[in-house]
Amino acid sequence: MARAVHDRLPFLATPPPAPARGRNPPLAEMLRLVGAATVDSDAAAAAADEEANALSLPLPRGGVTPPPPGGRTIQFRLAFTSLTYSVRAARRARPGGGDGGGGFRLPLQNRCDRVTAAAPDAHSSRARVLLDGITGEAREGEILAVMGASGSGKSTLIDALANRISRDALKGSVTLNGEPLTGNVIKSISAYVMQDDLLFPMLTVAETLSFAAEFRLPRALPAAKKRTRVLELIEQLGLRAAADTIIGDEGHRGVSGGERRRVSIGTDIIHDPILLFLDEPTSGLDSTSAFMVVQVLRNIAESGSIVITSIHQPSQRILGLLDRLILLSGGRTVFSGPPSAIPAYFAEFGYPVPDDENRAEFALDLIREFESLPAGTGQLVSFNKTWQVMHAARHNPNDDPWAPTMSLKEAISASISRGKLVSGSDVAGEAASMHTYANPFWVEMKVLAKRSAINTRRMPELFLIRLGAVVITGAILATVFYKLDQSPKGAQERLGFFAFAMSTMFYTCADALPVFLHERYIFLRETAYGAYRRTSYVLSNAIVSFPPLVVLSLAFAFTTFFAVGLAGGVSGFAFYTLAILASFWAGSGFVTFLSGVIPHVMIGYTVVVAILAYFLLFSGFFINRDRIPDYWIWFHYLSLVKYPFEGVLQNEFGRGGECYVRGTQMFDNSPLAVLPDTVKTRVLASIGTALGVKIGPNTCVMTGHNVLREAAVTQLGKWECLLVTAAWGFFFRLLFYFSLVLGSKNKRR
Repeated sequence: MARAVHDRLPFLATPPPAPARGRNPPLAEMLRLVGAATVDSDAAAAAADEEANALSLPLPRGGVTPPPPGGRTIQFRLAFTSLTYSVRAARRARPGGGDGGGGFRLPLQNRCDRVTAAAPDAHSSRARVLLDGITGEAREGEILAVMGASGSGKSTLIDALANRISRDALKGSVTLNGEPLTGNVIKSISAYVMQDDLLFPMLTVAETLSFAAEFRLPRALPAAKKRTRVLELIEQLGLRAAADTIIGDEGHRGVSGGERRRVSIGTDIIHDPILLFLDEPTSGLDSTSAFMVVQVLRNIAESGSIVITSIHQPSQRILGLLDRLILLSGGRTVFSGPPSAIPAYFAEFGYPVPDDENRAEFALDLIREFESLPAGTGQLVSFNKTWQVMHAARHNPNDDPWAPTMSLKEAISASISRGKLVSGSDVAGEAASMHTYANPFWVEMKVLAKRSAINTRRMPELFLIRLGAVVITGAILATVFYKLDQSPKGAQERLGFFAFAMSTMFYTCADALPVFLHERYIFLRETAYGAYRRTSYVLSNAIVSFPPLVVLSLAFAFTTFFAVGLAGGVSGFAFYTLAILASFWAGSGFVTFLSGVIPHVMIGYTVVVAILAYFLLFSGFFINRDRIPDYWIWFHYLSLVKYPFEGVLQNEFGRGGECYVRGTQMFDNSPLAVLPDTVKTRVLASIGTALGVKIGPNTCVMTGHNVLREAAVTQLGKWECLLVTAAWGFFFRLLFYFSLVLGSKNKRR
């Protein structure tokens, strides 16, 4: 049995150089940065002799290492040594699965889940260890799979290798070709596929990949070559038959689950990365779809990439496509080697795998049984360490034909020259002309706006429902306040109409809340590896959302202005429409900002409705500005409803010439209203005599300016109110940008 074990699973030590940190460079600087990061080979070899817990390739029975497939020289080898990561508090599982946290967080999203790295003593009673001394390697042309039960540390290990954990919190080293793999380099040569399929539902497969090409491939690359790359990728992913089918969602039939997953992978590998990380790409798929996804990963690896993926419970067919497997339990390694060595490994441990049972299922079931015991999986962990030490002694790293023959800089140059890291030049040295982002920001804005417009245009029901709500609300207001007269009651009714109309503009903007919540993870995935700038996203979002606001403003203005009998003619109608548009603009900006900081739709709606109610309360309609207590007056000036409300009041009552109280009408809404008109006329005459003026039944007592003074609307003119309202819209979009900057950090701490 020992001989069989020796034949199946020898191991090779890998050096543990210290990781380096730096700013994120443009791809142009990548090769220079790699050259500067070279480590001393003699020191690395000495470190390798001291490391006994590393993974290697299997030896044949004769003890001779086989050459690489096809005789091709291996250019890349990713090695990770003693990776340890712990947190101070328990972490809830991240959305969609995972194994203990991480992932993206927005400023107000799951704040209680945020954790900090533990003290150097990773086994402190206050710390939870997510990774504990994980060591291994992955090579070009191979698939390394990380397997384990939920909470075992699979996704955490993938995040650690993909530089999605702060280097201050992660202990150990990650190297590529023996040189430290810094965030500067990995961001340029890698891709990370998240567990959830984050795609726009109304785009076709070909459109989705084409937009990914526009974002990730450099502007210098001709459009024909970009189209060629998209077509090649569609063939590679096996999506030719579904190329013109929309992605689909719950309400729109689209591609199948397996095809959707392959499209999600394709959007991240459009630039043909050297390193590909995937978080459970087969999760939620049937066995056939899962097998097809892993077949795609097999093809990607054989094209010259290193593929590292977490996987939950692979079938026997999938297991046969994997080159290396790491089994985790509680953040510790319980097996590391090729899947074919699982039977020998567990037989040596004393638990042979039955011939008719799936090796992966057997291993997971056995691990779960040990985890249920008081001692846990400590025996398996200890046996794995002993077994690796025993087999590491039989293999000389200097005789390994799989060892890379190039430095990292040379290997990257060679990969670019043969088509990897798709660039706009055929010569690797010309990569120095590339920038941090593939396109200037105006090109990014154009592409983002086009993508969003296509996706929105194919779901017209969303806009039509919103338009219907605005028109119906306007029709109800028009019929309730139909043809208001110029009387004391007419003036008061105008105030009520304007207050309700302006607040309606803000409430109908609440439907924008789910928009970014739906796109949130798409945005985070695309910006994590520099697809486009956050500025471009914010500006394109504002541009695409503006035309519908114009239509809604015109619809509401035409529905209400003439039916209610508002004053001002054409100029009055124009300002009224602009005030509505500014209200929509400010309201949509406010809701967009909240969508950037509030994680859930229902919580967001609750917050939006509550805050808008406060804005209406302090707008000056229910209580005049000069009657608001001093300790609340600040909220009056922060109210978004205040400024458009005062603006339309100025537009209605500030023109002069209109009279809203004449002679005997001054007794309305008082006990004297029941007096006969002759008595009212005599009372007016007596008042006029006392004041020294003549007051008759038709004498104008209160003009529009008097109404404004009574309402305490005297501080700002109507155009000033309009500008302030529009400025709120820009301000909230600026806050939205900062919420993206602060909330899109993709590293665990």
